[in-house]
Amino acid sequence: MLTVLLVAALALGLSCFTYLWLERLGRRAWIPLLFRALGWTALGLLVVNLTCAVRSPARRPLVLLDASLSLSAPGGHWGEARDSAGRWGEIRDFGDERAGADSVPTRGRSLLAPSLLAASASDRPIIVVSDGEIEDVPEIPADILARSGVRLFPRDRQPDWAITRVTGARRVTAGDSIRLEVIVQPPPDAQRDTATIQVSTDGSGLARRSVRLRGEGGDRARIVIPAARLRPGDHVLQVSLSGNRDPEPRTDTRLHMITVAATPGVVLLAGAADWDSRFLYRTIREVSQLPVRGFVKLEGTRWRSMSDLRPVSPDQVRRATRGADLLVLKGPVGDVANGSRARGVWTWISGETGQTQPGDWYLLAQGDSPLSGAFLGQPLDSFPPAINLTPGEPDRGSWVALSAQLGRRGLQRPAVYGKQDGRVRRVTVVVDGLWRWAFRGGASEQSYRSWVSETASWLLGGSDSAQGQARPVQPVVANGRPIVFEWVGAGQPSPLALTWSGDSGRGDTLFFDADGRATIWRPPGVYRYRLVSGGEGTVAVEQYSDELLPHTVTLAPHAPRLVRPRGSTAARDWLWLFGLCILAFSGEWLARRRLGLR
Repeated sequence: MLTVLLVAALALGLSCFTYLWLERLGRRAWIPLLFRALGWTALGLLVVNLTCAVRSPARRPLVLLDASLSLSAPGGHWGEARDSAGRWGEIRDFGDERAGADSVPTRGRSLLAPSLLAASASDRPIIVVSDGEIEDVPEIPADILARSGVRLFPRDRQPDWAITRVTGARRVTAGDSIRLEVIVQPPPDAQRDTATIQVSTDGSGLARRSVRLRGEGGDRARIVIPAARLRPGDHVLQVSLSGNRDPEPRTDTRLHMITVAATPGVVLLAGAADWDSRFLYRTIREVSQLPVRGFVKLEGTRWRSMSDLRPVSPDQVRRATRGADLLVLKGPVGDVANGSRARGVWTWISGETGQTQPGDWYLLAQGDSPLSGAFLGQPLDSFPPAINLTPGEPDRGSWVALSAQLGRRGLQRPAVYGKQDGRVRRVTVVVDGLWRWAFRGGASEQSYRSWVSETASWLLGGSDSAQGQARPVQPVVANGRPIVFEWVGAGQPSPLALTWSGDSGRGDTLFFDADGRATIWRPPGVYRYRLVSGGEGTVAVEQYSDELLPHTVTLAPHAPRLVRPRGSTAARDWLWLFGLCILAFSGEWLARRRLGLR
């Protein structure tokens, strides 16, 4: 206000000076004088661009509505929460990575932080509507949470039996046993202490087992099913609670994908019975989720199974070798490995060339290789040394994971190296005696296991002609979670089209991110997909979700800390001031003309 008075006084003073002193017009100058003072006042305010604070109008709140499946569980209040949210403001759903609005809860997680941080960028009031079972409350800044209102509709707890976990191998060989471990969680006030678990597929029962529960945390049941009861191919096993009647049936059944193969996934051929082959076979069986078969050549050219030393014919070895996904060759094995279609070949050279160099060969990790993660932070030079090295040079384009140095000095020579050879991945080992890492125990044993695991994983990561250029990371996902495909083809990831069998020819396109992964959201069900570029498979989305189980309420209701933002306005934003300026100078011009002045 003071600035306005100063500008007006200055304008009036200048007008009086020009009309009464310079032009000496006397009383007849008052009308043009006042018009000039008014015009100069308006012009002065525009030049100064006077600003003043104003109170912003109240804006409609932004309501973040929890659309996770927990609100649809028995005892949840989804309808009441959504109706109330619609009355309180503009609704934005939250829960998982998806955007958009849901008419029913479909989100498989309860993530509030991303949506709340995005909403806080606006100047609108924020109201969070939820049942309070939010999993990422510690990640939300305290000031943003305090500034937002929280209104809870906690669910009424209902007694619910649930199968919380099913684990087991994803692939078995015909003739093996399918071993499943099932965890059953009873309600806190369960009236019975036993539960019956049934395993079935395609409507036919495979196994039935009762498990005794020893506490509120539930208990584990181990179920063994002969793989011979299933034909070769992919099967979705339904593991359910038999005869259970509770308000939430979606937690009573879990799915487990199993592939029955006519041949084993990993085949190890040992040209001689030595400690390296024995420890390698045992470790692969322990770290791999695939069926493993091992064959050792004894008594000249006779082959025996490494699991029970049962005699095996060369034809049986050839059939297993041709159908293996990962082929491990230890020493000279002859022609039984010819014709293999494995996408991963692990060759362990043991003096086939007759040029072995005995000695204490200490190993050193090389940084740039797919296996480097197995040796991070490990003192390899203090582990037991290898006892033999077969000189060999990696092919062009190969990487080296381990190098060997005789007596910790001298020239470093490649000991473990590999390369991508078209669709086949290859790893070569040219040292003997690494079994002593596993035999010694401690850090060296863990490094040995990590190395075997990393090597098998990398070799099996090559392109599979049956699965194509992309494959699902997990063949079974929970309700409300995406099916994630990973790129396993050669070269950079590119969009892939796929079609769903039995879904009216519906198609989707996989768009891969920088990590080579693409996501597709599907409702619960079992789906058969086919890639347009070749390859097919089966995936499933369960009815079960962790959101359906009761969790701790982590949000407390509170009113928002409303701070209505104060805005400002400037003189140059006032259009009427420009008009006043024009009118004032026009009035002065007319008054001067009537006085006969210029």
